[in-house]
Order: sequence, then structure tokens, then C-alpha cells
Amino acid sequence: MAQKEMLSSPSVLTSLVRIHDDPEVNSHVLSWIVIHYAKSKMTHDAVQVFEQMSLCNLKPHLHACTVLLNCLLKDGVTNMVWKVYKRMVQDGVVPNIYIYNCLIHACSKSRDVERAEFILKEMEVKGVVPDIFTYNTLIALYCKKGMHYEALSVQDKMEREGINLDIVSYNSLIYGFCKEGKMREAMRMFGEIKSVTPNQVTYTTLIDGYCKTNELEQALRLREMMEAKGLSPGVVTYNSILRKLCSDGRIRDANKLLTEMSERKIQADNITCNTLINAYCKIGDLVSALKFKTKMLEAGLKLDPFTYRALVHGFCKMNELENAKELLFGMLDAGFSPSYSTYSWIVDGYCKKDNTDAVLAMPDEFLSKGICLDVSVYRALIRRLCKIERIECAEKLLYHMEGKGISGDSVIYTSLAFAYWKSGNTNAASNILDEMARRRLMVTVKIYRCFSAPDASENKVSQMFWDHLVERGLMSRNTMYKIQQMLI
Repeated sequence: MAQKEMLSSPSVLTSLVRIHDDPEVNSHVLSWIVIHYAKSKMTHDAVQVFEQMSLCNLKPHLHACTVLLNCLLKDGVTNMVWKVYKRMVQDGVVPNIYIYNCLIHACSKSRDVERAEFILKEMEVKGVVPDIFTYNTLIALYCKKGMHYEALSVQDKMEREGINLDIVSYNSLIYGFCKEGKMREAMRMFGEIKSVTPNQVTYTTLIDGYCKTNELEQALRLREMMEAKGLSPGVVTYNSILRKLCSDGRIRDANKLLTEMSERKIQADNITCNTLINAYCKIGDLVSALKFKTKMLEAGLKLDPFTYRALVHGFCKMNELENAKELLFGMLDAGFSPSYSTYSWIVDGYCKKDNTDAVLAMPDEFLSKGICLDVSVYRALIRRLCKIERIECAEKLLYHMEGKGISGDSVIYTSLAFAYWKSGNTNAASNILDEMARRRLMVTVKIYRCFSAPDASENKVSQMFWDHLVERGLMSRNTMYKIQQMLI
């Protein structure tokens, strides 16, 4: 019965509740339905039934709440976790350690240290004793945020309470040090591991850390140690070493490592392939890059934004702009949004050849290929043209955009106004700013960051421009204050 989609609709649930007068029976039945939907990955339906229970003044079972919160966490819907928690408490459900662990996990996912510490204090007030999962999640959160002292304080607290650290605890602490490039501290923590055995994650984290701090020999020694302990390196381990070899230009050694992976039946993933493709593109070997792209597809892997980005950059570097543009179209057709830099490489390439007509023709080419044309395409093109002082071409694109019925945003108008201001054409800049004011477009801190000047001479001109925007009411004084605080 619960498999039927209509069961989660409010009208059907209300009718179901009216059939039975016993609230306890109704609560039991609907809680079971919430559990069923959550375990069946039908999160929306589970939430709908849960909300309907509240409307009908039915108290959900604690287990149903736990299963629902875990389901929301797996789906990454952390904002809904807090709504469900607030509602269940209002309905009289008393949270236990499992509920609180879900909340701490939600804080870790959203990197919200303040909220996690508030939840921990609430647990203490209510007499709910944290367990190893609680502490491990807190350690992981602190390590993600680079808060080593706080993470080590949790370790001390665990030891005082007689809770032995498990390998998850140690791995998080090691990761925190490796992330910051503190390999001495990471190895010290590795040496402190007791009563548990380091696993593949432990060694891989250390190997990756050494690769990122340019200590490849140490990384390779750890791999030998890992294998001597009977642990086989996985694809993540190989990817770390492969990335370092490629960044050092050691493509031949990288290919040897790839052969070793194949011999050991370790399946390459997107990161493996993208690392090699990017390395080949950087040295201008596009033939090998494309061969690897073909191998990637033959292995059943799908091209991702990084693959397209690496190939576009490679073709632009070799001035093969038409091929780069075709890859850009392929990227959009696959449903990916190219970054500003991806557009920039193509725009720069055409402008170096003094072929601005090719840039102006790009929006129509998008349409001819059936690709949706929106403001983001024009924004990237206009912003880059303004950056390299091709203002006339940028303005032509603005007119083209408006002719298609697409309205410009704050970034587009600020780019044009800033470019004119820098070139000394303050009248043209003022006209653009008038249009911004008419459209009630404002400059935010995020937009300001796009235009931060690289040198002191430009800084003076830039500051005059931003002050002018504040005077004209196009940037709030609060935004300017935030910017000034950011620059201190």
C-alpha cells in the first residue's frame, strides 16, 4: 500500500487518520510509512507524511525521526534536517544520542562549528552522553576547518572519559595536519596510533600529504610500508602519486604507474584520466590527450567539467580555437556550465588573432546548435572582453544580448562601466551607470572581488570608481565597509 504515490498526499493521509479514532494506532502506522519511504529513498514522500502527522497532532516514533533525519543527511538536504528536528521536538519527541549524532553530522556537512558546539552543550544539559560517533564527527569538523587545537582537545576529552580513539578518529586528525601541509605533526599522530591498526585511508592520506608538500620520495616509502603491512594501494592512492608525477612533468613515470594499476586490476577513475589528460594538454600533446579521452569513454567513464576544461585549455594553448570552441559546445550540451576562465581562454585566443568577429558570432553559434543561450554566456564573454580592453566588442555583445530579450546583470554593467572608467572615458562609464541605476542593479562584495586591482597604480583608479558607485547609490555603504574590513 505504501508503494502507491498517492498515499503520501495530505488528503489521503487525512482520510486514513479519520478511519481510526485511536491516535496511538495512527501514530504507529504513519511512523511505519515514514520509515518505509525514507528507507526506499523516497525522501519527499517521507517528509510529507511526517508533516501531515504533525498537522493531525500525531506524535511520530523516535525511530521514524532518526531514519528520516539520516535519509535527509544522505541526500544532502541539511536545511530540512533542522526543520524536521524543530517539528519533532514541538510534537513532544525527546531526542536521544542517535538524533543528536544526526544533528552533529548535519553541522559537519555544512561546516557549522558554532552550531555543533551549541548542540554539544544542549546534550550536556539534557544528560545525553556523547559517544565515539559524536566525538569523531566533531574531530572531523574541526580538522576540516583547520582548528587543530580544538580537534586535539576533543581527543583529550575522549581519553579522559575512557573512550578509546578508533581508526576513524586518527584518520581525521592525520587528515587535518596533512591538509595544512604539517607532515611532521601528521607523522607524529601516525606514531601515536595504538590499539587499532592503520588502514588504507591512513596511508593514502599521508601519501597524498607528502605529494602535496613535494616530498614524493617520502610518499613512495610510505606506499612500500603500506604494502609490507599487507594493504594494497587503491585508486585514490595511485591518483595522489600520479598527480604529483604529472605536475613534475614526469609523464613517462606516470604512464608506468598507470600500467601497474592495470596489471593489478585497479580500475582508473575520472580523476586518474583527467590528471593524464591535463598533463598532456599542458605539454601540448593533444593527440595523447584525445587518445586518453577515448580510453576514458571506452572504460564506461563519462567526461566531466574538468575533462572539458583541460581539453579546451589545451586546444587554446595550441591556437586550435575552432576545436576548443567545439569542446565548449559539447560541454554545454552535456549540461555543464563552463567557468569564466574557460570562456576567457577562447576569447583571448581570438583577440590575439584580432578576430573579434568570431567572439561576436559565438552566441548565434550556440543557438544554431540548439544550446540554450542565457545571461551567463554573455556575462562571461563581456566580462573578459572588458578585462582585455576590447570595450567596443563588449558593447556590441551587450546590444546583441538585449536584442535577444536577455537583460544584463550587475556584473555585465559593472564590467563595462569599469572598463570605460579605466580607459579615461568617464562619460561612457556614467551612461552605463545610469542604466544600472534605472534597472536598480547593485554591486555586492562578491562582484567587487571580480574587479580587485592587481597593482598599486590601478588600485587608485579602482578606488575612485568604487567611491563613485557609493555616491551614486549603486553600492551600499555597508558593502563598502565590508570591503574595507576585508582589505585590512
